[in-house]
Amino acid sequence: MTSDRTADLTATELLAAYRSGELSPVEATEAALERIERHDPDVNAFCLVDADAALAGAKASAERWQRGEPDGALDGVPISIKDILLTRGWPTRRGSRTVDPTGPWEVDGPHVARVREQGAVLLGKTTTPELAWKGVTDNPLTGVTRNPWDTTRTAGGSSGGSAAAVALGMGPLSLGTDGGGSVRIPAAFTGTTTIKPTYGRVPHYPASPFGTLAHVGPMTRTAADAALLLDVVSGADTRDPWTLAPTDSAVAALDAGVAGLRIAVSPTLGYVDVHPGVAAAVAAAVQVFTELGAEVEEADPGFTDPVEAFELLWFSGVAKSLEHIGPVERAQMDQGLVAVAEQGARASAVQYLGAMAVRNDLGALMGEFHSRYDLLLTPTVPIPAFEAGVEVPAGSPRERWTSWTPFTYPFNMTQQPAASVPCGFADGLPVGLQIVGPRHADNAVLAAAHAYQQATDWHTHRP
Repeated sequence: MTSDRTADLTATELLAAYRSGELSPVEATEAALERIERHDPDVNAFCLVDADAALAGAKASAERWQRGEPDGALDGVPISIKDILLTRGWPTRRGSRTVDPTGPWEVDGPHVARVREQGAVLLGKTTTPELAWKGVTDNPLTGVTRNPWDTTRTAGGSSGGSAAAVALGMGPLSLGTDGGGSVRIPAAFTGTTTIKPTYGRVPHYPASPFGTLAHVGPMTRTAADAALLLDVVSGADTRDPWTLAPTDSAVAALDAGVAGLRIAVSPTLGYVDVHPGVAAAVAAAVQVFTELGAEVEEADPGFTDPVEAFELLWFSGVAKSLEHIGPVERAQMDQGLVAVAEQGARASAVQYLGAMAVRNDLGALMGEFHSRYDLLLTPTVPIPAFEAGVEVPAGSPRERWTSWTPFTYPFNMTQQPAASVPCGFADGLPVGLQIVGPRHADNAVLAAAHAYQQATDWHTHRP
């Protein structure tokens, strides 16, 4: 099998090839590293690549497979880690000049520890906007991350490096984070697949300054791979008091399908302007769910845009992140980040609790909505990817990234599982379909995504 063909295999396909002896983890890792060497100068997806460690890990995995003793669900599968998540032995600089790279870096986050335990081959760290604060990926430390489909466009964010890496075959798996759409936005812009799980399903340590808005999620090319990685990183961890007890396997539930499910479609949530090409791609995707036997009807959840409450919560988290950073260091930072931190610092406790009340009401409303509908379908992002290196598209009436991400951040506020799957193209760029479920229905969301991908081929398109 050629190196290029190997780099395009999914994690599920790689594991099958290891079992049959058709491929070894060394070949898969070499193929991923070749893709990084070839394409990363164009897209800037990685801020750290450790080829020596990756190849050493791949060789150890190959020996285990040769003995017929694979060590875990991901043994030998290449994976990258967003540079927000702690990785033992590698600096986690979070896209910031204010982080000392010398460490010491002695601790893995729970999710990173689990992929190591399950035999994955860690390739390196992927880029993020500074402190993961916005929906595009650029920072003062490593520059601009670009879209594999058109390098003049953004890959989205804040997990833009992970999405670009997966789209280009620079490893089939990556771990990202999502506090307002940060795995779903870049997945939509790059034609990849992801899920923001129910809050607490995946443990998080150290605690995010964005609190219970921030989730860790798998970034992949297929729903099957997303389920595989989600199973690995799910479950309780003593370092995170908010994590849930172990849950049923997402992989085991993948073939549940959507026949007989009650599915609501909300093309605009009742208040969003959507690009015509995006709207057309999503409408065509919705028809597939009808053909698969779901009971589909158009229905808006019935809330107004909660952007003011979300921004108060989010900007307060940014303020917390920067509270120890003085004016000299702030001058070296993303000035949009500094501005929202100053805005967040002005919020009172009463205002914060008011935003939490909006959040609670939104959660209750969505709970009632899902008593009538098993799933909700929307666009992931209302527009195709725009110019790289800016926070908002040209002509935007507002300066913050929340102005063009109205489909994603509400479901961080409600803590619901929400996936994005590629469903077509607009202006030659990928479009994402968002699949939202009630809290704890992660497996049903992934089963729906898998059923859609079994019936379509958008997830097989490569830049």
